[in-house]
Amino acid sequence: MAIYSTPSLSREERKVIEQIEKIRETLLYSLRAPSRWLGLLRRNTFARAIRASNSIEGYNVTAEDAIAAVEGEQPIDAERETWSAVVGYRNAMTYVLQLANDPHFSYSEGFIRSLHYMMLGHDLSRHPGSWRPGPIYVRDDQKGEVVYEGPAAELLPDLVRELIDALNRSRGIPVIVRAAMGHLNLVMIHPYSDGNGRMARCLQTLILAREGILESQFCSIEEYLGRNTQPYYDVLAKVGRGTWSPQNDARPWLHFCLTAHYRQASTLLRRTKETGRIWDELEQEIGRRQLPERVIYALSDATMGYRIRNATYRSAAEITDFVASRDLARLVREGLLLPDGERRGRAYVGSQILRDIRMRTREPRPVDDPVFTASAYLPGLEP
Repeated sequence: MAIYSTPSLSREERKVIEQIEKIRETLLYSLRAPSRWLGLLRRNTFARAIRASNSIEGYNVTAEDAIAAVEGEQPIDAERETWSAVVGYRNAMTYVLQLANDPHFSYSEGFIRSLHYMMLGHDLSRHPGSWRPGPIYVRDDQKGEVVYEGPAAELLPDLVRELIDALNRSRGIPVIVRAAMGHLNLVMIHPYSDGNGRMARCLQTLILAREGILESQFCSIEEYLGRNTQPYYDVLAKVGRGTWSPQNDARPWLHFCLTAHYRQASTLLRRTKETGRIWDELEQEIGRRQLPERVIYALSDATMGYRIRNATYRSAAEITDFVASRDLARLVREGLLLPDGERRGRAYVGSQILRDIRMRTREPRPVDDPVFTASAYLPGLEP
């Protein structure tokens, strides 16, 4: 019995990992600087990860509903089944982020099963917390064909046990590589009737977060995978070749993940710079208009393009429903926010004033990529 083995790292692959770590060190420095906006950045990053990972499985929610999930609020738009999936994933990811700093944690079969139940417990027909009872086939709906067949059900206990042993061993392998291999092996073993992709992505985030290189919310590449779903599927198909084949070379997957980390870290670094600039401009705008300082929480989200709800603003600013309603009404009178929707489901969007601030504070998107001589990751990726 064997699972996919970690490729021996070449000099250029180690160099790419060093480049990623340098970006992360710069990002870490930015995150450690005292700033009032860090809480919102942390929340929005977590919401993006939840939204992206669920979108890969066809559960699509708005950015505002993803934030509502993080905040424990009710959705504006999401349907019941979609919302159940999103909340289940939020619960599992929240648990994972809590485990990141637990010195007594170790990977186990019980943990893997429990995480799956937490994620899919809203639908007992999908056998949450249990290994699949029979064969499983992954279909490409666009092509109308089966693209992968998982290993036989009777092999699952031994394969999962080997994966757990590998996760608990420390071999001096860079955490980015260990996390990528954990993701690959779990999704290829495909031990569940449903939720295998979400579980694999969640596991990858946990492995990364436990290293403590960055705050837990900033370790994930799930947002990136959501923007590049087809290349993500394609590279897994390239490595899997249609069936459980652990002798296949995992290097194409490794290159894909290294590229994902490079781009996601660059994106987060860009966002920290933009958020700092936005807050600087908003503080000046608030001062000129003699508005209460707390309204910056609503204005910052609106400047970033989010719809603002009373509940979301109330939670961020830690104020009452009455105060939040009064503040939002004043921001409308000041021409900074515009009402959106009927009173019962009313939200607010940024005015042209805020859109102009957003344009002035944008950072250029990075265009460079890590370079692999024999490039095995697939083209067509979105930054």
